[in-house]
Amino acid sequence: MHGLLRKLGFGTGWRVLALLLAVACASTVDAPRVFAQEEGNSYITPFPQGDVYRLVVLGDDLADGLLGGIVDALSTDSRLQIDKKLVSLNGLNRADFAEKLQGLEEQLGQTAPHIAVVMMGAWDRVSMKGTGKRTPFGTAEWKAEYTARADRVMKALKRKNIAVYWVGLPNVRRSDMSEDVQMMNQILRDRIYLNGMKYIDAYAGFSDESGEYSSYGPDVTGKMRLLRDGDGVYFTVAGYRKLAHFVERDLKRDLTQAKSDRSIPLAGSEAEQEKINPERAAQKKAEEDAAAAKAAADAGKTTTPEAPVAAPPPIGAADGDQKADNGRIVLKSVGASGREESVTLDIVRPAIPASVVALVTRKESADRLSQMGEQVVDPLGGGLSVMNSITPAAGSAGAGQRRMSTVQTPYYRVFIKGERLPARRGRADDFAWPRPEPPPPPAASLAPEPGGALETGSASPDVSRSQRQPR
Repeated sequence: MHGLLRKLGFGTGWRVLALLLAVACASTVDAPRVFAQEEGNSYITPFPQGDVYRLVVLGDDLADGLLGGIVDALSTDSRLQIDKKLVSLNGLNRADFAEKLQGLEEQLGQTAPHIAVVMMGAWDRVSMKGTGKRTPFGTAEWKAEYTARADRVMKALKRKNIAVYWVGLPNVRRSDMSEDVQMMNQILRDRIYLNGMKYIDAYAGFSDESGEYSSYGPDVTGKMRLLRDGDGVYFTVAGYRKLAHFVERDLKRDLTQAKSDRSIPLAGSEAEQEKINPERAAQKKAEEDAAAAKAAADAGKTTTPEAPVAAPPPIGAADGDQKADNGRIVLKSVGASGREESVTLDIVRPAIPASVVALVTRKESADRLSQMGEQVVDPLGGGLSVMNSITPAAGSAGAGQRRMSTVQTPYYRVFIKGERLPARRGRADDFAWPRPEPPPPPAASLAPEPGGALETGSASPDVSRSQRQPR
């Protein structure tokens, strides 16, 4: 492209701009896949085999400790069947990566899990061995190969229709290692989003107020505990339990959403719908019995049913169903010829099942978690950013107004940035001079009282406005 542009007479600036546009156009090919996980209402399948979700944990030593935290957090959930044996994949930089990946696909094909929690990378901060050569860590060739291997693992999980929750690497004690961890997390995060999976950020969850590494922090109950191991990389038992909490939060939300999607008509097969809608199954059986009785009567046969067959209820007569209510309107206008023309429009209001009505009008409950708030990110400079989640209260007066970000709040402007907020007129901190005139007294206070000074003719001396004002 550079050679073609040079022949056409374009300068260096135009060649750079054209290159950037080409990269942007190429990236848009994969852009729809970034939001693949948001296309459906449920990230997890609403109809697992046996109505129980099988969950596996996949990865290296960090994933092994995370497995203990997940078992502690979710073992009592009847919706989950947790495999208590780690599916081992010791990183992406191993020389036998291809063989390990093939064995992983075979193992997942046998167990057929619905959910996979993945965490790896503790041993990936090393040079990569390829075909007869070694690629140094952090180079462009290393990043390209690391991205390709991460993509191969994610595509292998996608082929098995597994809902993946990939946990990123946590911060570490050494500052130089933390920079490498952030670089690896960026690679994994990009590929996870492009493959339509969910990324669990573990880096910020174990940082102190200034964003630095801290061995201590609040556990899941809010108590200050030792969360990190002495090597500055791994976690204690309390730390792994807190790490599992971030997975538990997203997983339970998706399980609740999957349960809600089970009640949507035509969401599953006929057998699945009969399982979750017994009323519909009973209605269908009644219709079949009535049709069989009518066919027998038409053929001249006499049947003695054990019990009278009740006529099936009409469509829309069930409790909560909304009947069809179609309408028609006529629009009149003057045409190009000057004559009046009329157009008839049909307004279709189809029947709505009760399950859809309940889904749309459902309210907050213990089984249904609150929706995620809007993420507001504000750069602070120096590579730091403030991320805040804002969820306005339902029905509040400011729900439709513009949300205020963190750096726009009065607290942040005064105590962090040191700004002086403008005082409201007439408030105690308003030092404007001259002072504003006091409001005039109410009209009722000027009326003379019976027997007062104004009635007897004795009046108070007239005081001018300039004498009343303070000097």
